[in-house]
Amino acid sequence: MTTSTAAPSIGTATALRRAFKESPELRKGLGFTLVLAFIGTGMAIVVPIMIQLIIDSDVLGTDEIDMASVLRKGAIAFGAMLISALAGRAAVIRLSIASSSGLSDLRVFTFRHLHELSVLHVESERRGALVSRVTSDVDTIMHFMEWGGVGIIIGSAQVVLAVIVMVYYDWRLALLVVIGVTIYAVLLGWFQQILRRAHDRVRGRVADTLAALGEAIAGLPVIRAFGAEDATIENVRATLDAQCDEEYRTAKLGAALFSSAEVFAGLLTASVIGIGVVLGASSGTSAGTLLAFLFLVNLLVEPVQMLVETLDHAQTAGAGLRRILGVIDTESDVPDPLTGPKLPDGGLDVQFEDVSFSYPTGEPALRDVSVHVDVGSRLAVVGETGSGKTTFAKLVTRLLDPTSGRVKVGGVAIDEVPFRDLRAKVAFVPQEGFLFDNSIAANVRYGKPGATDGEVRAAFRDLELEGWVDALPNGVDTQVGERGGQLSAGERQLVAMVRAWMAAPDLLVLDEATSAVDPSLEVKLRRAIERLTSGRTSITIAHRLSTAEAADRVLVFDRGVLVEQGDHDALLAAGGVYAALHADWERGTTE
Repeated sequence: MTTSTAAPSIGTATALRRAFKESPELRKGLGFTLVLAFIGTGMAIVVPIMIQLIIDSDVLGTDEIDMASVLRKGAIAFGAMLISALAGRAAVIRLSIASSSGLSDLRVFTFRHLHELSVLHVESERRGALVSRVTSDVDTIMHFMEWGGVGIIIGSAQVVLAVIVMVYYDWRLALLVVIGVTIYAVLLGWFQQILRRAHDRVRGRVADTLAALGEAIAGLPVIRAFGAEDATIENVRATLDAQCDEEYRTAKLGAALFSSAEVFAGLLTASVIGIGVVLGASSGTSAGTLLAFLFLVNLLVEPVQMLVETLDHAQTAGAGLRRILGVIDTESDVPDPLTGPKLPDGGLDVQFEDVSFSYPTGEPALRDVSVHVDVGSRLAVVGETGSGKTTFAKLVTRLLDPTSGRVKVGGVAIDEVPFRDLRAKVAFVPQEGFLFDNSIAANVRYGKPGATDGEVRAAFRDLELEGWVDALPNGVDTQVGERGGQLSAGERQLVAMVRAWMAAPDLLVLDEATSAVDPSLEVKLRRAIERLTSGRTSITIAHRLSTAEAADRVLVFDRGVLVEQGDHDALLAAGGVYAALHADWERGTTE
């Protein structure tokens, strides 16, 4: 059964460590970036030191100001500031490049893992929510890493060096500063938990919004057909309002946190000045030392204030990263064995051994099915809606794995065959021929990547569809639009048939789709199906029983149970479930 892709309940720091583990590119060159950050910070510390020396040695420590000494120290301070700026800029550029490259890899890795999950799992999630995992959620991490990550690195180094110099100048004032920063850090840690939960809720609302907008756009024809524009707009508005409300509440928390940083900075500076004045020169605290201390406090408070602002963005990035990890940590319930026995060349038979399957909710879809499909035979699967026909087809193609029992293809257990070999020999044509937003030729090449134009045209000719495709505005180069929307349902199915023909499978599983096709296209479609299934093992989910009439053998399912099997004539003579279905179908056709 499927497992949820819910975000794991871990902290932002833990989530970031996981990101470094999953995407090694993020760590590339990080050591030298840290060196640059420390150089930049070290040079920044030189400025208050020079100020202290100028005040105590060149201004107050002598009867006449030594301008040459002041200028030398000023030049040293200016050079240090220049080196600090250049080193900081280099660190920012390096980390931005590493984060862009690393998060691109993480995006691809997440997308690849989504494709490894079972069809059942993906269908149980909202598409917009899944898309947000590899788009907006990754973007939040990228925005944080490109500037927040550098800020944390430089800020941390700046705090450490500032404290070291403070202790050297006056350990008592340094102790005051360290105690104040520690208390504030503890309060930040507590507030971080509140922000984390708030940003998790925001990312969830963003996913809801993307899902609602995607559904509204995809369902536009239905919405217009039923005049449901107002209801749809109201639903989208409600979703957007919910996201806005959640973002507003989170922004208020962030604003309160930022204000607290301003208050903390003011209190700490006032405390240093007050106690420094009380201690006075008699206790070793000179005017230059006190002034340098104020600069150092500013160097220490500045990264703390920046950390507060970064913390807000870090929580947004952490929330997005947790959602991504929720996908990465989800194990596929239809795993690819990667290595294992290959399917034999030539025709393939299919064997079900006491196979049962149950969806996460509801009654079992199939119960104790045992059946053997001979090599080269044409099998039709019939039954009422919900009888288990499509589940049977998905088990044959391993889009699903049975709850119990075993499926074998070509005498090999299907769950032991690597996907690459399985997909090369077993093809599935779904009821709705899904096409990508590209040309007809590009869609056909999904069956055989790298096929030449000549091979594409030959495939249409082999299925007697050359006249149809040539009649289109640009032939095989005709653009089909998103999801093939510029073609009719029947035309999309014709392209899907040619795509399956290009794949040249040894076993073809076909979810028949002729009920919504106009008569002229139905003739072409049936001819294509006839050519496609000729000479290979085929399993067809028969919605029209005329397909069952032409099959070598028919399986009849009723509420997940295989109740009858045999050829058309024998099943009619038996007067059972198939005979009743056939009579209903004939009556409906006549009417």
